This record gives sequence, C-alpha cells and structure tokens, in this order.
Amino acid sequence: MVSIPHGGRLVNKVARGERRRKLLKEAAALPRVELDSNQALEVENIAHGVYSPLEGFMCYEEVSHVLENMRLPNDLPWTIPVILDVDEDDLTAVKEGDALSLTFLGKTIAIMEVEEIYRVDLNLYASRVFGTADPGHPGVFKVLNMKPMLVGGTLELLNEMPNKYERYTLHPAETRVLFSERGWKTIVGFQTRNAPHLGHEYIQKSALVFTDGLFINPVVGRKKPGDYKDEVILKAYDALIRNYYPRDSVVLSVLRYEMKYAGPREAVHHAIMRKNFGCTHFIVGRDHAGVGKYYGPYDAWKIFREFPDLGITPLFVKEFFYCRKCGGMASEKTCPHSEKYRVKFSGTKTRRMLLSGIRPPPELMRPEVVDAILRFENPFVEE
Repeated sequence: MVSIPHGGRLVNKVARGERRRKLLKEAAALPRVELDSNQALEVENIAHGVYSPLEGFMCYEEVSHVLENMRLPNDLPWTIPVILDVDEDDLTAVKEGDALSLTFLGKTIAIMEVEEIYRVDLNLYASRVFGTADPGHPGVFKVLNMKPMLVGGTLELLNEMPNKYERYTLHPAETRVLFSERGWKTIVGFQTRNAPHLGHEYIQKSALVFTDGLFINPVVGRKKPGDYKDEVILKAYDALIRNYYPRDSVVLSVLRYEMKYAGPREAVHHAIMRKNFGCTHFIVGRDHAGVGKYYGPYDAWKIFREFPDLGITPLFVKEFFYCRKCGGMASEKTCPHSEKYRVKFSGTKTRRMLLSGIRPPPELMRPEVVDAILRFENPFVEE
C-alpha cells in the first residue's frame, strides 16, 4: 500500500468548475501581488498536495516552530518554511482577513485568504535553515535578499502555470493511482538534479531489489551554474530507463521546485514531498542537497535520527564504484580490493569530461546516456 500522506490527508486546493469561475470573477476586483516563477511553483505545490498538510503559505507561528524545532506547531515533522515574501507597496490596501489575487505574468493563478502579515529575522532564518549565515551560500544569499514582508494564509489555485515538461508531470493524486494500478505496495523515491551515471543506476537498482517500484523524480526549475539543464536530465533518464530497466518497474516524473541547497534539512523536506507522492522509501544521497563545503559528507543521513515518526523509510546506500579487480560494480561492503583498482564516480569529473568533448567510459556512464547528453550543444546551466 502506498504511503499515507504527510499529516494523514492529501491536500487538494485546486478550484474547478463553477467554484473556479466564481473566484476568477472575484479576483478581478482584488488587490494583486505579482509572483516570480518560483513563488508560482510553490503555489502549485501547495494546491496539488506536494506540501501536504499545508493549505497555504505559512504564518509566523508555523515558521517559528519550523526554524526552532523542525516541526509544525502540531509536532508534525517539517524542516523548511514555505513562505511568500512581498514588497510593502503590494500591501498598502491589504489587511489581515482580506483576499489577494496572486498573479504570474499578469494572469491570476490563485486567490489567497490573508491570515497574517509579518516579518522575520532573515539572518536567524538563514542560519537555522542552512546552518550558516554566510552570503556565499546560494540559499543564504537568496534569503537575505528576500522582500521585507511575509504573507501567510490559505489559497486556491485557479490557473496552472505554463509547463514545457507537461508530459513528464504527475501530481501526487496521479502517482498514487498509478502506483496502485501497478500493484506496487512499496515504492522507493529517488531525487536527482543530475544526469545518471552508473553509480546512480546501481543505487536505484539496489533499492529495487527489495521494493516493488522505483519513482525517479528529477527536480526541474532554477539551479546553480554547472548543473545539468532540465531537458538533458530527462533525455538522459529516458535513455537509461528504455535500455536498462525492466518494463513497468520505473515511473519518471518531474518535481517543479527550486533547490534550496539546505543540506540535511532539505533532505528531510525532499523525503516528505516523496511521501506525499506515495513513496514508502526514499534514497538519501551522501551529500544530499549540499553545496560547497557547508555540510559534512553524512550530515544528511544523521538528521533522520531526529524523525522516527517521519512516515517514510530513508535508505542510506553506500556509494558504488567500478572495481577492475572484481570486474564490475561494487561497494565497500562487497569489495576487498585497494583504491588502485577502484574507479570512483564523480559528477564533477564526468561533467568536466563532457565539457571537454571526452566521452565518459562505459564503467562511468552508459553509452546511451552519453549519446543523449551529447546531442545538446551545451548540456549545462551557464552563469
């Protein structure tokens, strides 16, 4: 049986039919707040239940509890605030209890009931979420440059954003039906922002040995320079799944979400989202959601000790490597040979080879995956 949604109920805040038509008429007379693309994606993730049990943007008490305790006020695990920051000028005619039209590119996408207008200490916010207040950290830099006011309240989605990856998009209500139709009772989620090398593949297949299905859920959205472009990741996974996975063992669907690079806290946040999609297990990377030297190599594993009540089982799989002596894939638990025989997987090394026009060898990356990547003139996000 697929997992129970976080908090016990899958949220659905998508207005349809007559309700939607009524709200769209009302929105024309409401104060408007224009969202950027990532704020608009947060609206969609709330409305479609990716962030269950949240029904809107957080208010002050919720944010404070999450920052200090990594839990909501009702003690449910939650590690990263979901907030809406706005300019003071947007709120000159708005007070608590009013409704707001949330727009993107001038078009109403949601109506929000304003429960609270407040401020937070941004340095404290950054240091709690990221474990540092260093503006060199991309997540900290973004927080320190947020707009000054936060608005909390429930919302209803009226219009979806444009989505060029629609054929790869499944919402939690849809994945849950799909997993059930396939008869999957145990589903392992895999988060990624990279094209797959053999190390990724063998981690996934190790998890598949004792689960019914694999949910590969790449993040698409704003990323840091040097990351693979979204379309490259998807084409690379298409090639891998088509050539190297049993039929109907894998579901590939995107998560439209902006990476925070919050290390351990974001690892838990990612697990909660995959729980809402229906996953019973979640693969946690060695340096999951990390950036630079801000987090220790196993910090993202250790934090899960604090959440025995998370409701999804984290899987901590040791890294694989290619052993020339063994003649195949191995890990520290299965291979007795010294470092001189081991070809280690490095995303940085693989990207450097691809940028130089060098094909990664088959013991690093499947040739079909390399072909898919090299069809793009520049497969990486630029400055």
